[in-house]
Amino acid sequence: MTEPINIAGLTAEDVALAAQERLERGAGRARELYRHSMRSGVFDPDAVQLSERGRDLWREHFTFALPEVAQVVQEPFPSEVEQESTAKAVLRSADGLEFECVRIPMGRGRHTLCVSSQVGCKMGCAFCETGRMGLLRNLSAAEIVGQVLVARHVLGWSIRNVVFMGMGEALDNWDNLRQALLVLTDRPGLAFSHERLTVCTVGNVDGIRRLRGLGWKRLNLSISLNAANDELRSRLMPINRRVPLQTLQAALVDYRARANFAFAVNYCLMPDINDHPGAEQEVADFCAPLGRCLVNVIPYNPGTEALTRSPRDDEVINFIERLRSVGCAVRRRVTKGRSVMAACGQLGNLDLRQQARGS
Repeated sequence: MTEPINIAGLTAEDVALAAQERLERGAGRARELYRHSMRSGVFDPDAVQLSERGRDLWREHFTFALPEVAQVVQEPFPSEVEQESTAKAVLRSADGLEFECVRIPMGRGRHTLCVSSQVGCKMGCAFCETGRMGLLRNLSAAEIVGQVLVARHVLGWSIRNVVFMGMGEALDNWDNLRQALLVLTDRPGLAFSHERLTVCTVGNVDGIRRLRGLGWKRLNLSISLNAANDELRSRLMPINRRVPLQTLQAALVDYRARANFAFAVNYCLMPDINDHPGAEQEVADFCAPLGRCLVNVIPYNPGTEALTRSPRDDEVINFIERLRSVGCAVRRRVTKGRSVMAACGQLGNLDLRQQARGS
C-alpha cells in the first residue's frame, strides 16, 4: 500500500493532479476539499459532496498531518494597556525533532509569524543559538507551511505576515522553500500576497539567484549583514569566507525586483564587536549600490553562551544616529521575546544535537 500524501505541503493544483492519479472516483472534488482543509485546518472528506466510496478513497490516499505542539511560551504582557506579547511555539515532527516559530505583535492587532526552514543550521554564525546546533535536517514544505496552519488553526493566532527568519538558512533548503512559497500564496488555500512574505538569508548567492528566477516582484528579501568589512564578518559569519561582501553585494544588485524595491539589511548590534568607529560608513558603502535599503538595527540577544552583553539603550541610539549621519535609512528593531528565548538569534534546542548524535 502506498503512503498517503500530506496535502499540507501541496498547492490545489498539486492535489488535483495527485487525486486524478490515485483515485478511481472523487477526484473532481479535490480543489473544494483542499480549500476547506487549508482554511479550516481540518481534513474532512465529509465536508464536500462525495460518495461513501469517494470519502474512503480520500482518507486512504491523502492526509493532512500537522506538526505537534510540544510547548508554547509567552512573554508577560508589556504593559496594562498593551495586551499583546511575543509568543513562541515549539513544534515536534513525526521523527521527534523539534523546531520553533514565533508570533510577533506588530501593533494594531496585526501579527507576523517567524517560521523555521530547518532543524538547526549549518551556517555557524557566532551570535546565533541555532547555529550552535549544526544542521540536523531540512524541513519539508509541509512542515514549513504546517507552522502557519498550526498557528492559525490550532493556536488561534491571527497571522498577517510570514517571515523566514526562524531556525535555519531558508535558501539552503531551496526546493522545500520554493514549494512552501507556492503553497502559502496559492489562492484556493492560504492566499498570502507576495508582499506579506519575507525571505531572510545570511548571503546564499545561489539561492538569491534562484529566488530572483521566480519573478515575484513583490516578495521581500532581507539580508543578515551584521558586519560590513570582510575580516570581521568572516569571524562572525563563516559564509563570508566563501561569499565575501563584494560577491554578496553584486548578487543583490542583480536581484532588484522592481525600481522601488527596498532591501531590509539587518545589523545585530554587538557591543565592542561590530560597533567600532567607522562601522557606520562600512554599512553605508555596502548599501550604496543596492538602491533603496532600510537598515534594521537589532540589539544583540544573548543565548546559552553569550558572545557579548546586550547593548545599552544609549549605545543603540548612538549607533542609529551614526548610521543616519552617513545617509542610511534606519529603523530600530524593538527587542521582543528575549525573556523566553524567542528573540532574534535565540531559537534552538542544543539538546537535540546531543540526542541526534546518540541515536
